[in-house]
Amino acid sequence: MQKAIDLFFKALEVLLILLLSAMAIMVFANVVLRYAFNSGMSVSEELSRYFFVWLSFVGAVVAFREHGHLGVESVVALFGRKGRLVCMILSNLIILACSMIFFWGTWQQFEINASMSAPVTGISMIWVYGIGLFTGAGLSLIALERLFRYVTGRATEEEISIFAGENLTIEQMAERT
Repeated sequence: MQKAIDLFFKALEVLLILLLSAMAIMVFANVVLRYAFNSGMSVSEELSRYFFVWLSFVGAVVAFREHGHLGVESVVALFGRKGRLVCMILSNLIILACSMIFFWGTWQQFEINASMSAPVTGISMIWVYGIGLFTGAGLSLIALERLFRYVTGRATEEEISIFAGENLTIEQMAERT
């Protein structure tokens, strides 16, 4: 099962690369067309905005899985193992609540967004705003899995040290300041 999950997240990373690449190519091509040929592609402006939305929200799920989001390691590092576990549980409970609210809000807006069309491409706006369903569900599932492991005592020492920021080298810590 873990291999399938890892493969899924590798596919998400490839999707992020493709979205960023397509966004950069479209913006670059549009700049060249505007300045060199006094014309442009209006579809590239719209699609690059939508790709950026998808890039941000898919990237949030990938970053959450890799413990890449901001944290307050300086405070968490002051606690012992039990204090860190309490912080980890509280953090994931808050994330779970917020991501479930995000999912529910996107679900409530589904019909409205599905009935609206983008001005240039004409695609349904659910293809843009529907990413909230993926992000809300993805973050919720990761948070639930972590909460289960933390509550059942299956948190690894490595995971606790990552949460406290102790896995960073001095150079990495210096880059953060």
